[in-house]
Amino acid sequence: MGQKSVQGEGTRERVPHARDLGWDDSLYGERGGAGKGRRARIGRQARSDEQDAEAGDTATAEDSGDDPGSGHRLGGPRRGKRGKRRVLRWVASVLSLLILGTAGAGYLYYEHLNSKLKKDDLTLGDKMREHQANAAGQTPLNILLIGSDARDSKKNQELGGAKDTFGGTPLADVQMLLHLSADRSNISVISMPRDTVVKIPECKDPDTGKTFAATGWTLTNESLGRGGPGCTVATWYELTGITIDHFMMIDFAGVVSMADAIGGVPVCVEKNVYSRNRQGQGSGLKLEAGTHPVKGEQALQWLRTRYGFDDGTDLARTRAQHMYMNSMVRELRRNTKLTDPAKLRNLAEAAIGALTVDKGIGSVKELYDLGEELKSVPTGRITMTTMPNFYSQRPGFSGKVEPQPGDAEQLFRLVREDIPLDGKAPTKKKPTTAPAASKDAAAAPGEIAVMVQNGTSADGRFAEKGRATAVAGILADKGFTRAQADASTNPQANTVIRYSNAELEGDAQAIAKSLGIPLTSVKKSTDVTGITLIVGADWRQGDTYPKTAPKDDNKTPTSAKPLNGENDKACMPVQDGFTW
Repeated sequence: MGQKSVQGEGTRERVPHARDLGWDDSLYGERGGAGKGRRARIGRQARSDEQDAEAGDTATAEDSGDDPGSGHRLGGPRRGKRGKRRVLRWVASVLSLLILGTAGAGYLYYEHLNSKLKKDDLTLGDKMREHQANAAGQTPLNILLIGSDARDSKKNQELGGAKDTFGGTPLADVQMLLHLSADRSNISVISMPRDTVVKIPECKDPDTGKTFAATGWTLTNESLGRGGPGCTVATWYELTGITIDHFMMIDFAGVVSMADAIGGVPVCVEKNVYSRNRQGQGSGLKLEAGTHPVKGEQALQWLRTRYGFDDGTDLARTRAQHMYMNSMVRELRRNTKLTDPAKLRNLAEAAIGALTVDKGIGSVKELYDLGEELKSVPTGRITMTTMPNFYSQRPGFSGKVEPQPGDAEQLFRLVREDIPLDGKAPTKKKPTTAPAASKDAAAAPGEIAVMVQNGTSADGRFAEKGRATAVAGILADKGFTRAQADASTNPQANTVIRYSNAELEGDAQAIAKSLGIPLTSVKKSTDVTGITLIVGADWRQGDTYPKTAPKDDNKTPTSAKPLNGENDKACMPVQDGFTW
C-alpha cells in the first residue's frame, strides 16, 4: 500500500485488524444435518492457491480479500484532498448496510478497506424478475443479510463449540431480508427462522463447477453449503418470489466488535436470566432483570441465546436478535457523529472484516452509494418481522417450522408490492366503478394465444399438480384453442392475467370474462411476452374462478410479530427454569 495520508493525520499508522470473535452455534441443539463435508467458503474469491497452501485452512474474516485485478484500485497519482475526503466517507455506507441505515464519517484508507472486502456471485439459481417501477419511476431495493456459523479459524474455535463442526460446511443460521421502499421512506425486514423447512433449488458452485441438485424437504440454513450465499439467495427467491438485488454475508462476531467500538448495545430482560441448564445447554448469558449494555462475548451470547428466552425455541432467539439490531441502530446513530479516528477505525475494521457481498456492490465506493440510500430512513419507519410459521408435521422434522399458509404469503406479497409493514402506506382511493372494457376489440377465441402458469403454491401448500394444464384445457373447451400450459411455476396468491402491450388488452379481457375472472385482475406488464394467465392459490380447483375469492388487505399479519425500530421499551421474556 502506498504512503498516502489523510489531512491532519500525518503519516499513516498501521491499521489494526478487527477482533476475530467467531459465531458460535454450539448450544443451538441440532445443526440441521449439515455434518462435516465442504469447508467454509467465506472469502472464497479472495483466496489464492498459494494462500491456501500456506494457511492450511479456509479463509476467515482476516483474509486480505484481494481480488486480482481489482485491489488497490486507486493506485497511481495521489488524489487531491477534496477527492480523498469524499472517498474516505466510507463508514456511513458500511454501517448503514450492516445495521439498517446508520450514518457516520471516518478517516480510513479506501485501498486498504477495498482489499479486505470479500465478494461472491449474487444468485446460483434462475434469473430473477426485474422490479416494477412505481408511478414516479422508482424501484425498491432488497438486500438479503446472511449470518454464517462457520468455525474455520483458530480464534473462532477457541470460543468453543462442538469440535466435530470445526472446518465443516457452514450454515446460514441467520437470514434477514431487508426491503428499502421505492420512495426510500421506509425499511421492512423479514427474518426466516434457520429451522424453516423448504425445498432448495438446483445451485452450481461458481468456483468448482459442481452442481448441487434440487433437494426435497430440508432446512433453509443448509443452502449456504450448496455453492455459497448465492444458493441462499436462490432459495429465498424460490420461496417468496421477491427479487433480491444484493446480499451481505456477515460474521456476527463483526457486529459484536462493532458493539465494543460504540461502548455496548443496550438490551433488556424481564427477569434475571442465566442461559444454562443441567444438561449444559445454553449460551452462558447471565444478566440481571432490566436494561444493560452488552458487548464482547456477552453480546455474542445474547445473539446465540435460545435456552432461557421466552419459550426456549429458535423463534425466541430471532426476537432477541431483532431487539439487538434495533438497539444497535439507535446507538450507532447516536455515536457515529463522533470524529475520534481510532474509534471509527476499529468500527470500520470490524465491519469490513466480517463482510462478504455480491459482486454488484463489490467495492467500498459501491457500498457507500448504497449506504447513502439507506441512511435517511428514520428508525420509526423500520419494521422488523418474523416469517409467520407453524411447526412442521413432516416425518423427520419435529420441532422445525414451515411458512404459515396465508399469513406468510401475505407478508411476502406486501414486500413484493412495496407496501410498508408499519401500516403507513398512503391511502388510495377505491375505484367507484369497475374497470372499463377495453376499446380494443378482442380477436376470435381461436386466434388468441395464452400461456397458463401454475401459481397455486403461493399459500404455503404444495402446488396443485397439473393445474396449469387443467385451466388450459378449460380455455380450449371455450374456444381458446391456442392456450398452452407452461411447466414453470410462478407463485401468486390471487389469479392474474398479464399482457405485454395495449393491442392485447381486449384479448386478455376476453379470456378473463370467459373464466369469470374480474377485470381488476387483468393488467399490462413488462414481465410477460404476449398474454400470460397465472392460476393463483385462490383457484386451486374448479372450472370457474370462485366468486368468493378472498380480497387483499394490506395489513401486516400479527403472526409476523412486527417490532418498530424506535421501540426502546422491548424486553425479552425469560423462560421458566432459567432465572436466578
